Amino acid sequence: MWSPPHSALPARALRAVVVLAVAAAAGTVAPTAHAETAPPGGANAAVAAKPYMGWSSWSMQSSKYPGLNPDGDYSYLTEANVLKQAGALAAKLKKYGYEYVNIDAGWWRDMTWKPAFDQYARQKADPGRFPRGMKAVADDLHAKGLKAGIYLPVGLEKEAYGEGKTPVWNAEGCTTADIVHDDLRTTNGWDSAYKLDFSKPCAQKYVDSQARMFADWGYDFLKLDGVGPGSGKSGDQYDNVADVAAWQKAIAATGRPIHLELSWSLDIGRVADWKKHSQGWRIDTDVECYCNTLVSWENSVDDRWDDAPAWTRHAGPGGWNDLDSLDVGNGEMDGLTKAERQSYATLWAIAKSPLYTGDDLTRLDSYGLSLLTNREVIAVNQGDTPPARPVTPSDPQQVWAARNPDGTHTVALFNLADRPASVTADWSTLGFTGKAAVRDLWNHENLGTYRNGITQALPAHGSRLFTVTPRGATITYTGIEAESPANTLGGNASVADCSACSGGKKIGNLYLGSRLTVHDVVVDKAGTYQIKVAYISGDARSADVSANGGGATRHKFPATGDWGTVSSVHVPVTLKAGSNTITFDSGSGYAPDIDRIDVPKSS
Repeated sequence: MWSPPHSALPARALRAVVVLAVAAAAGTVAPTAHAETAPPGGANAAVAAKPYMGWSSWSMQSSKYPGLNPDGDYSYLTEANVLKQAGALAAKLKKYGYEYVNIDAGWWRDMTWKPAFDQYARQKADPGRFPRGMKAVADDLHAKGLKAGIYLPVGLEKEAYGEGKTPVWNAEGCTTADIVHDDLRTTNGWDSAYKLDFSKPCAQKYVDSQARMFADWGYDFLKLDGVGPGSGKSGDQYDNVADVAAWQKAIAATGRPIHLELSWSLDIGRVADWKKHSQGWRIDTDVECYCNTLVSWENSVDDRWDDAPAWTRHAGPGGWNDLDSLDVGNGEMDGLTKAERQSYATLWAIAKSPLYTGDDLTRLDSYGLSLLTNREVIAVNQGDTPPARPVTPSDPQQVWAARNPDGTHTVALFNLADRPASVTADWSTLGFTGKAAVRDLWNHENLGTYRNGITQALPAHGSRLFTVTPRGATITYTGIEAESPANTLGGNASVADCSACSGGKKIGNLYLGSRLTVHDVVVDKAGTYQIKVAYISGDARSADVSANGGGATRHKFPATGDWGTVSSVHVPVTLKAGSNTITFDSGSGYAPDIDRIDVPKSS
């Protein structure tokens, strides 16, 4: 992402505004069901059969790390630097699957950020940054066996308008006045462009001309940035779905398979459109901190654990959830501890995010190189493993998992707290009991057989990544519907229709002291049980969970992405032998809607 100097809120601030608005709306607007989404990928789905891997220029362009941008903000981006990184990628990372070299914002702007355009209002390479032009760079990348990526903001950049008199390439009679709205309304995340009006045929022809230019130059990837709804903006003025569809059409017409990636913080409510017309979509704000390192844990690596779960089900061959750059290779310049670097890489791998680093590949430290080149971890990301999701609440200690086609489970343990803590993966949260074999993927080590689960002591912001092979029995459950007449409701809690729920009903309106108490929770023996809670929550919400009127533990339930999708996590609850009650209390906030609970037959 780029932002015009002195003209836009920082990306993180924009994200905060959006999140606050969504949270406020979620508490006051009646939930609505969303339509089924289309299969991902649309045209050219073959270019995204698996998450792409490579390098991007933006992390170093945007950093204030000493010496990176000696000629002013964003000055790192030059032909010489791109080719230097490409050489290092080819030598060090290509054999592990890294192949894209993506040139981000600024290739058509000089060191003062003044843009250049050709006679047809298309971006033109700045001769100071790219003296041989963009085709020569793509040719050099291809000669190394790599793929070339390029960048554009969505819309017609204001400086390209030329009083509406600039002709459009290969479109007789069309000028820039014929491709935008008559009122020159602006669009994109920075309002740096005029919104294209696709009711005018000339608008598609302008996009066609840009796509043709990139194809003729030999580019294999396009990042389209500032796309809305998303990028901190909403409303008709910032609805760029028509732009994305036009780009898909234009790329297809070139005959060249160009991967189309969308940025940033895309609106999940339009995920069907992103999946239909592109091969990837940034789900969050920039990972970069815009500080004296590339990133920092708080700004904004750690956001992804909260934001990724809502998107998990939308990723698959043809289209992937993009968590942004993976900057774990440079040590001090990354701005992270070793534990944080491993957790960062672990989440990106299990979420099936594209793996593209923004590090200086000429200066990878040994630990960073080991993270980026671990074949077992890369296989989780690139193989047929589905994206992992949380199987426990989004508390400071979390377990994420995915069941693999061969019957094994990919399991990640995270301690997101600021101090060391133990994290347990209970086999019952994976659907089985008894024994399982455990392999540590980061350390390439078989750890042996563990009964009922595995507990690990983790440092602050630390993680472990395992393959778990079940040797026990499939767990059986007793299900209890939240809306059962035997249960009791308090406060505003009420029964509501729910077509996605197992019994066609749910308990909603759990807010401001409202509660659901589930009765007749029967177990044979006393113990701590991992209760599977099926719920709906358009945003992440918390509830106090207690048994038999005892002390409550507050748990945060990950967002399900909308108010028409059911997900589940496992909550530990200590029960006595015989009949019990389990209560879900909103406390002073808003809790998720509850569909049902499933109680394991044994603890």
